[in-house]
Amino acid sequence: MSKLKIAVVGGGNIGSSLAFDCALQGHDVVVIEKDALSCEQSRERIMETAGYAPLFSPLAKGKTPEEMLLNIVWSQDLQAVSDCAFIVENITENIELKQALYARMSEFVAPHAVLAANTSCIPITKLGSFHKTPSQVIGVHFMNPVYLKHTVEVIVGLNTSEQTKERCLEILRMLGKNAVVVKDGPGFVSNRISHLFMNEAAFTIQDGIAQPADVDTIFKQCFGHKMGPLETADLIGIDTVVNSLDVLYQMFQDSKYRVCPLMRTMVDAGYLGRKSGRGFYTY
Repeated sequence: MSKLKIAVVGGGNIGSSLAFDCALQGHDVVVIEKDALSCEQSRERIMETAGYAPLFSPLAKGKTPEEMLLNIVWSQDLQAVSDCAFIVENITENIELKQALYARMSEFVAPHAVLAANTSCIPITKLGSFHKTPSQVIGVHFMNPVYLKHTVEVIVGLNTSEQTKERCLEILRMLGKNAVVVKDGPGFVSNRISHLFMNEAAFTIQDGIAQPADVDTIFKQCFGHKMGPLETADLIGIDTVVNSLDVLYQMFQDSKYRVCPLMRTMVDAGYLGRKSGRGFYTY
């Protein structure tokens, strides 16, 4: 297998999960964050994952967490993307922040590189318009935790070139991922649908109809889902879900995407899900 050089821009939950997955498969990874504290937090997330990795990955058997992280470096310098073949953007779901980042990356992204937007809901054509070469930008929606999810959603923007798409699919195959290719649009397929589940589930809690465990049990035991919508919201991050719903509401102007007030209150209180230790459940 050829070794890839991969940049993960944004080392939050999904970015750290992706970095670990790529490194465990033997690829070189640079995680780019805004400051030293964020770099250290990303490293701690990955170390925690590496601690129990032997339970789910044959590749981790007989390795210490430190050995699993040997292929990962952290940087605060965006220029570190310049020698990477695959660059995955994972920063906060905020269009202004993404616009500034894509404009800055225009200075450094190599002509042959694939720039993958791991956005929740923002259209890929929109993000591509912020980059000097829109044909290099494609959507790749990795699901969390990346190391356990072997299928990804690939979104082709209006300006995404065929060469970028084919190169992206080749890289994903090297990473052991199956790709489902869809057209561009707010939320794509996965989040356009899944966020409605999470939002409506939150309304049932706000309205006093059920407890979180009851809602999730119905989805798992009656519908066959592996996780319920509220467990999923806690895993993703309540703040990320709220930001994504705001994008969907802005794009569609449809009241069905109006954020449940309970989730806004939870964000204000710092109840962000697993990453804060409390969301719909306590961790």
